Amino acid sequence: MGYAKVLLGVLLVSALSISTAQPLAPFKCSKAGSTCTALIDYMSPNKTTLSVIQNLFQVKKFRNLLGINNFSSTSENQTINAQQKIRIPFTCACSNGTGHSNGSPVYTVVGGDVLYHIAAEVFSGLVTYQEIAAANKLPDANKIEVGQKLWIPLPCSCDDVDGSKVVHYGRLVDSESTVESIAEQYGTTSSTLLSLNQMTNVSDLKAGQVLDVPLKACTSNISSTSLDYPLLVARDTYIYTARNCIKCTCDPANNYTSLQCEASGLKPLSNWTACPAMQCEGAGNNQYIGNITSSGGCNQTTCAYTGYDSQTIFASLVTESTCPASDGTNSGIQGLRWNFLFISIQLIFICLHLSH
Repeated sequence: MGYAKVLLGVLLVSALSISTAQPLAPFKCSKAGSTCTALIDYMSPNKTTLSVIQNLFQVKKFRNLLGINNFSSTSENQTINAQQKIRIPFTCACSNGTGHSNGSPVYTVVGGDVLYHIAAEVFSGLVTYQEIAAANKLPDANKIEVGQKLWIPLPCSCDDVDGSKVVHYGRLVDSESTVESIAEQYGTTSSTLLSLNQMTNVSDLKAGQVLDVPLKACTSNISSTSLDYPLLVARDTYIYTARNCIKCTCDPANNYTSLQCEASGLKPLSNWTACPAMQCEGAGNNQYIGNITSSGGCNQTTCAYTGYDSQTIFASLVTESTCPASDGTNSGIQGLRWNFLFISIQLIFICLHLSH
């Protein structure tokens, strides 16, 4: 049975190598040498657990996996159904105009494996077997050995989009999805998606394609000297930072105006025995990270997280406007109503005149 699986894999690889199908365009990443956090969808072919997925992709912190998927606290043995989408966070590195996961995940070949099976089934088609072969400099894609270590080069990017920093998300395209519906769902435009993914027409979108989608990130007050700078948290996600002492959330209801950070209540990582004080500078003794006070009108003052170093967590008072942006919509609608009323009165007078 094992020999049959290997033979089938060899035949599949050979057949696919002469196929006319073209590989997807690589993600563009123009900042050579830059690194960032990126996301990608994963759908397990079988029922599994979060712990298994964490180990497969070598996600260092289980809480990061929870935060990226906006899960509340749950067990590592939480069941994940077959074909259920899970977002995977990883470090992206840019070189030669494109981006790939920075040296991980690394897959260890087991008995019966062939390269096509690893690419298409174990990693759900996020990469092709050709990409794995090229990344690992394999002279023959049909020849891999049990115990061999293979780097899986996940696609990603660190580029700004339309002048703004974003979190690039490799979204697996559903069969019913369109460029327009994806753009609307994630607050971007069809033209941006076409440009990022080197597509000429919306009809180029294919089910199963890994699409580069730029996720808006909440603005923050993180200092450029902080150990977690730049801290980009995408919409509908949260993250733990400052050695697990701070939890920061990006809530779309807040219109992406600012990152909402607070004390996590968790035990700190590394050599901290306890989380340092989180008091705002110049705020007396009663303002701590996450505290909000009203400044009158639409303004509110927040004790905002601004970063950390090897010994200290920093915070400062930040005043922001919470007034809804005025786009003139109400005044425009009111004007249309008056115009309609004026035209209606004129038509009534014309009708009366003609009747006489």
